[in-house]
Amino acid sequence: MQEAGAKQFAKTKKPLGKRVIKGIGWSVLALLGIVLIVGTLFLNLSPQFGGTATAEQIVRYEESGHYQEGIFVNQEPTSVGGPSWDLINEMLFTEAVQAPEKAPEVISLDPALVAQPDSITRLTWFGHSAFLLEIEGKHILLDPMLGDTPSPAPLPGPKRFSRELPIEIEELPYIDAVVISHDHYDHLDYESILQMKDKVGAFFTPLGVGIHLEAWGIETDKIHELNWWESYEYKGLTLVSTPSRHFSGRGLLDRFKTFWSSWVIKGEKENIFFSGDGGYGTHFKEIGEKYGPFDIAMMECGQYNTHWKEIHMMPEETVQATLDVKGKLLLPIHWGAFTLSLHDWREPVIRASKKAKELNVPMTTPKIGETITFDGRDYPVTRWWEEY
Repeated sequence: MQEAGAKQFAKTKKPLGKRVIKGIGWSVLALLGIVLIVGTLFLNLSPQFGGTATAEQIVRYEESGHYQEGIFVNQEPTSVGGPSWDLINEMLFTEAVQAPEKAPEVISLDPALVAQPDSITRLTWFGHSAFLLEIEGKHILLDPMLGDTPSPAPLPGPKRFSRELPIEIEELPYIDAVVISHDHYDHLDYESILQMKDKVGAFFTPLGVGIHLEAWGIETDKIHELNWWESYEYKGLTLVSTPSRHFSGRGLLDRFKTFWSSWVIKGEKENIFFSGDGGYGTHFKEIGEKYGPFDIAMMECGQYNTHWKEIHMMPEETVQATLDVKGKLLLPIHWGAFTLSLHDWREPVIRASKKAKELNVPMTTPKIGETITFDGRDYPVTRWWEEY
């Protein structure tokens, strides 16, 4: 009887291997479930992702002439690129040096001197696309991503090449205005905004980006959202939102939900162009015709790839765009701080330098923290990247 029971048990009992595989399968499913739950909570609860437009705000977007079927659109057909076997192969097997071997030198700014108003215009690069502009006694920050990682969470994101900033946020004086080109993490940083918001007089953004600032506790009367070609007179300066060829988004489902732009900042003496991000297009000539010439053109030059060439210029296009906007001096930006593409980290400035020489376009290459002074002095042209 016992023997018969044992035989019956042997028939019904599953082999050990199948039981192990089934156990692993359930464990994997449980882990995936936990990841999904945590990810969903993070996406919905983390303030990093910003705000959501109200119905009233969407009505204004629809009146802009650049908003169709629930999203903002470019002036000309634009592809943001996407995954492909060629791109995956490039990512897996690239031999490019994507970061310097040691942290680049950063020139420190004296907080006391920065706080002192001056009639001379100064422009200081913080790496990538972040700048401090001192013009006619005013202090303006451009795309002040001053954090360590341009991502919603610090661990998976790329780290800043340099170990410090030219000046820490708490050492900055009163900031008359912050100008934002679009809402990507390498241009609009939640932690940076939180640290500086109480000493900023005004924020200038493209349409829609203000919803993030509102969600982060900034008073609505400090936020000025501009459509392309709209201008705003502020403390003796003229700020104009001008076109760019790009896209937006901070989460999984909000791509194109806010607008993007380049900017013109015009004072009594200097006329300055800030490209923000974007691919090459006909808008540069249009900007040059309406608002050029510019004393300096801060032009995107980095984080490009042929797979997304319509939303990030190649370095040679950067130089041509400078000619298009009638820029007297080219300052390449969007490089030198983070690895966000697959090219060698030095390649953007090397290629741009070569093309600028061919087309006889004056170009300045400041170190991070080095100030360009608009008083007739020579501008920085050192090839500092060769040391790294």
